[in-house]
Amino acid sequence: MFRWLARLLLLLLVGGLLVIVALVYLALDKEPLVASQVVFSSDNIERAKRLLDRNDPRKMREGALRTIAIGQQDLDLAINYAASRYAHGSTQIVLQDGAATVRASFELPANPVGRYVNVEAGLHETASLPRVGRVRIGRVPVPAFVCNWLLAEGIERMQASHDYSAAADVVKKVSVREGVLHVVFMWNDKFAGELKRAMVPADVQQRWKVYQAQLVHLVSQVPGGRSIPFEQLLVPLLQTARERAGGAGAAAENRAVIIVLAFYVNGKGLSALVPAARDWPEPPPRVVTLAGRTDFPQHFTISAALAATAGSPLSDAVGVYKEVDDSRGGSGFSFNDIAADLAGTRFGDLAGVRDANAAKLFGRIGGGLPQASFFPEVKDLPEFMAEPDFKRRYGGIGQPGYQKMMAEIERRIAALPLYR
Repeated sequence: MFRWLARLLLLLLVGGLLVIVALVYLALDKEPLVASQVVFSSDNIERAKRLLDRNDPRKMREGALRTIAIGQQDLDLAINYAASRYAHGSTQIVLQDGAATVRASFELPANPVGRYVNVEAGLHETASLPRVGRVRIGRVPVPAFVCNWLLAEGIERMQASHDYSAAADVVKKVSVREGVLHVVFMWNDKFAGELKRAMVPADVQQRWKVYQAQLVHLVSQVPGGRSIPFEQLLVPLLQTARERAGGAGAAAENRAVIIVLAFYVNGKGLSALVPAARDWPEPPPRVVTLAGRTDFPQHFTISAALAATAGSPLSDAVGVYKEVDDSRGGSGFSFNDIAADLAGTRFGDLAGVRDANAAKLFGRIGGGLPQASFFPEVKDLPEFMAEPDFKRRYGGIGQPGYQKMMAEIERRIAALPLYR
């Protein structure tokens, strides 16, 4: 009897392992289902800005229903960007009346079975949130009821959570009509606090607090009315980052440095992202310069922060959008501002994305970090061009004259000692 039971258990164990191996084999593919590249344009950024302006939480009355409408192109770009940035993947979404199809491919490390996990899912509109109609992972179909149960269980757990209960009740209905996704939501102030806590974990907040305190010390040593060269703040903060990293977590420390500097030189307080920062010491206001100008450190740090936390395609597009917007009635299109944006992007990518690159940066700051090592010469680059003048001289975004100037800026940045 016991021998029979042992054989049965062994059979079940071996059979279960074989089933798992077979499912893994069938779930992996050698080619991606989707291979989309993330390419932002200034038009993408302009539409996103209009969307955010229309739905600015500061203008919302708590408890009021609002609707966001997002076209397929912008939705597809946003989801594809998130997949590319955070999961080494590509996505594609197709909107139909009352339904949506999502396809995604995620790249795995090299292995003999398959390099890609391909997923295809169909979603269907209901009276509130969508339901899953079908899911396929590679060649393995996943029962829809399992996916819907997991979604319902996740929402129920969020509703019961002290930290995320408000987030679970914000979205009231999702629908699709004529290629546009409509999301009906009810804003509440508690959700804003939950979102900030989720975006900035406690350990990240603690890093920010450390560098904010050091920034207060550095800035307080400069008498009021005197300007501060940007590198006089950057280098001491990076030296502290090197000491704190101790060979591990270098990129995370550098990201904290970049964000603290970006908020300071742009005249913003970290409390905009972390309510607890209202109780932190505030650095006194001072004029910070880079290459003798006050706008360059603003461009440089914003782009560096975007590159370190969100990726360079987005930061490049934001920089171009800002210059196009200026050419339509602001200070005008400026290639030297674009150079500051691109240099910041390169610095953020080097310092704040991969620990190996961040550690290499630490090895370069022992004797300081002269401006000429990380910021290009820009005095001769055209600036303050109104839109007609910009188009007359360079043809507009993407045209040969524009591309030639951009190539020259990229060449200058690539030749800098820090980026070689």
